[in-house]
Amino acid sequence: RKEPPGPAPAQQLSVKKLRVVLFALCSSTEQAAQHFHNPPRRIRRWLRRFQSFHDDHPELSEGKYLSLEAEEKLAEWVLTQREQQLPVNEETLFQKATKIGRALEGGFKISYEWAVRFMLRHHLSTHTRRGVAHPLPKEIQGNAGAFIEFVQRQIHTQALPRSMIAAVDEISLFLDVEILGSDDQRKENALQTVGNGEPWCELVLTLLADGTVLPALVISRGPLQAPPAALPDSILLESKENGCDDDEIMELWAARVWRKHTECRGGAAGGGGGAASSKGMLVLDCHRTHLSEEVLTVLSSAGTLPAVIPAGCSSKTQPLDVCVKRSLKNFLHKKWRERAKDLKDPDSSSLLQLLLGWLGEALEILGECPELIRRSFLVASVLPDPGGDSASPRRHGDEQEQLISAMEQRLRIARSPRSSPELPDHDDDEAEADPEVLHRLFEGESEAESFYGFEEADLELMEI
Repeated sequence: RKEPPGPAPAQQLSVKKLRVVLFALCSSTEQAAQHFHNPPRRIRRWLRRFQSFHDDHPELSEGKYLSLEAEEKLAEWVLTQREQQLPVNEETLFQKATKIGRALEGGFKISYEWAVRFMLRHHLSTHTRRGVAHPLPKEIQGNAGAFIEFVQRQIHTQALPRSMIAAVDEISLFLDVEILGSDDQRKENALQTVGNGEPWCELVLTLLADGTVLPALVISRGPLQAPPAALPDSILLESKENGCDDDEIMELWAARVWRKHTECRGGAAGGGGGAASSKGMLVLDCHRTHLSEEVLTVLSSAGTLPAVIPAGCSSKTQPLDVCVKRSLKNFLHKKWRERAKDLKDPDSSSLLQLLLGWLGEALEILGECPELIRRSFLVASVLPDPGGDSASPRRHGDEQEQLISAMEQRLRIARSPRSSPELPDHDDDEAEADPEVLHRLFEGESEAESFYGFEEADLELMEI
């Protein structure tokens, strides 16, 4: 006697759909939607279907491709690429995976199915809002723990004041002149924060653990046809014909930002002697901020200890990565999208003037959020927990999620008059690519993502 057939099993995504999902995990749901001409809602549904299928069929993926050791090496590479604002996409990911697979496995079968599972398994979605809660690959997790222990010990033993504990990092902006000169909607993609070439502008941001935002240093490449009409007090501008390398950027920052801050501290506390009144610490990553002799001299004269974050650990231990950098990037992208379609043959000077205005607007808002900045240092574990106990990763993840939401809400207050209330909420689209959000959606009901009056099977016919 035959048993009656059970419900049809969940269906694996096609290679075409897996490619779209991988693009969304490597960049964002919004960019994937623009690139592949698919609505964000549909891409999110495909991602949930993929996860549901593999939750129901775990035997299809276990041990099929790379070993855990090889995957951790690849995850380390992804993290360090992103710290340097270098692209992680289908091409670069597959090339690196194949190279690691050949070295460690003696043979490796690449596939989109494996790549999507890899990105989800290691929490590598670019728009996760709980990065501090996710475990790093084993080796760099140990490095992160040692760095946190070192930083907190120095702060305690040296009795460092919070006004002298700083985090500094860069945001590189890449401008695609060819796309900018086009007449279609691609102009919205002309400004990016990831790239392989020389950046159009470098923004150097500095936060203090007491909640203060120091002036941002902006370094533009190429000659300016006209100086900016007005420069906000929160911005220091340098224009270099051929740009600056990492050493030169840090030398400019040390001379124009950090030295001035320490001299003001010394003058206020020590009767105008010009020397820093107390020791300090500078938290910075090891990739884009090389420490030349000139920079070390400035830091040494200011009694400032450089605390260099180990490679791959910035997502957990860099206060700027907790919420400020991603929120600022989203803010600048939003402003650019609102203006890009109206730009007619813009020159570099006029584009720079726009950027400086947007950055000044954002910095003014950040300056009004000292508590959010102070909490960023706590969530990144640079400052010890006030209660004396180490907070759990889950609690820090909850706090990071709250900080990002609060910061984004503050930045939305500064909408330009050109903003339209009908604009889609791109941040929400991107947030749903986070695996933890996806898991909550998988476990709940799906009707909210469907269209009233249509069954899911009907919708699938629309996706071919």
